[in-house]
Amino acid sequence: MDDSKVVGGKVKKPGKRGRKPAKIDLKAKLERSRQSARECRARKKLRYQYLEELVSSRERAICALREELEMYKQWCMAMDQGKIPSEIKALLTGEEQGKAQQNSAKLTKAGKTEPNNSNPCKYPTIINSYFITSFIV
Repeated sequence: MDDSKVVGGKVKKPGKRGRKPAKIDLKAKLERSRQSARECRARKKLRYQYLEELVSSRERAICALREELEMYKQWCMAMDQGKIPSEIKALLTGEEQGKAQQNSAKLTKAGKTEPNNSNPCKYPTIINSYFITSFIV
């Protein structure tokens, strides 16, 4: 028996489906392959450069955060001994002066007589968040 089939009035012969391969110039195909490989290597090189820069920037950030954490630890040890570091005094007095100036400006502009009841110091919450994250790491 013949393997050919009749579909829609046409006789189909068995074989590969789709387009027949066109005769492509072998040199052109090799050149396209080489060009594609060059582009792939260039993309890979750029990707590795980007990742190396990202790693180095993250390492610098980690070093800065560790130094800051060490500073906070020293401040806490000093406060445990009953001493208040001069940096904290400066932060607190600087913030109190800034808030007093803001409050006086707000009162004069709006004509208010009641004080602002917001948190007077945001730095202890920052210090606590650093210590919490240091125990996680």
